[in-house]
Amino acid sequence: MNNFNDRFLKACKGENTDQIPVWFMRQAGRYQSAYRELRTKYSIKDICKIPEVCCKVTYLPITQFNLDTAILFSDIMIPLEPMGVDFDYKPGVGPVLSHPVRTYADVEGLSAVDISTSLDFTGKSLQLITKDLKMPCIGFVGAPFTLASYMIEGGPSKNYRHLKSFMYTQTSAWNLLMRKLTDLLADYSIYQVNSGAKAIQIFDSWIGCLSAEDYEIYVAPFMEDLMNKIKQSTDVPIILFGVNTYHLFPILREMPCDVLGVDWRHNIHEVWRDQIKYKKAVQGNLDPTLLFADWSIVKERTNKILSGVDRPGFIFNLGHGILPGTPEENVERLASHVNNFSL
Repeated sequence: MNNFNDRFLKACKGENTDQIPVWFMRQAGRYQSAYRELRTKYSIKDICKIPEVCCKVTYLPITQFNLDTAILFSDIMIPLEPMGVDFDYKPGVGPVLSHPVRTYADVEGLSAVDISTSLDFTGKSLQLITKDLKMPCIGFVGAPFTLASYMIEGGPSKNYRHLKSFMYTQTSAWNLLMRKLTDLLADYSIYQVNSGAKAIQIFDSWIGCLSAEDYEIYVAPFMEDLMNKIKQSTDVPIILFGVNTYHLFPILREMPCDVLGVDWRHNIHEVWRDQIKYKKAVQGNLDPTLLFADWSIVKERTNKILSGVDRPGFIFNLGHGILPGTPEENVERLASHVNNFSL
């Protein structure tokens, strides 16, 4: 494909690139004035479900900043709706469920999902986005654990009391829930790839609340199965990203993913060195709150990360998503600075 920017895809595979690829989690969102203007007309669900609007929002950062990949504008909760999970977005809180999952019967009652009909808007959005896009577009899903946590807690949580109690005391129901989510997310990931996505990122935002022992027992088998199912049907890179996961990296680096996302709490080069034999790329990991600082500080911290890159397989990103209120000019300067950094 002429003039197609494949820098990001090469880095995912550990191949040489002419420069370090850069993109940002939540690169389309509330910090952008153009996005906020659209939000006066459309809800988050509307944007996710109306292909023309989704395409427009996905393109906003691509046309505004010097980035190497797009990412579908959507939300990790979207595939849960056809299962019968009723939720809404509460300002300042996030997704909130009207009826949390708390029993085996609740899990049994979750509907099977026909993705080609119930989630066809995602496929149509990706087809529109990728029709003329000169770079890859990342598709994504939430990880089974993180989605289960929302479903059981009913929204964000500080201690995950309901989730962990369910996991420990209703383990058969937990396993059934994780199985249903794993199968749905595998099919949804494959559907996104078949619709034009060139990579899949799995967001496991809440996984850091688990000990390594609990992760191995209650989560790892499903995560392996999810990624293996995607691998069996596609050849796109898989990016695995979680928050507060340093204690889990000895397990995560053995997962069948291609790229490990690293949050801002850890030295990304130490993580990368520890997994050399696993031949995985890394992605990260500037603290997103640094974008509120003066540019001189942003540049200094960015250079510290970039100067440590000594082999192929590095993708520059933030250590989590761009925060609301982030100065757009700092995002623009950061993207250009990484793009112009000499290896």
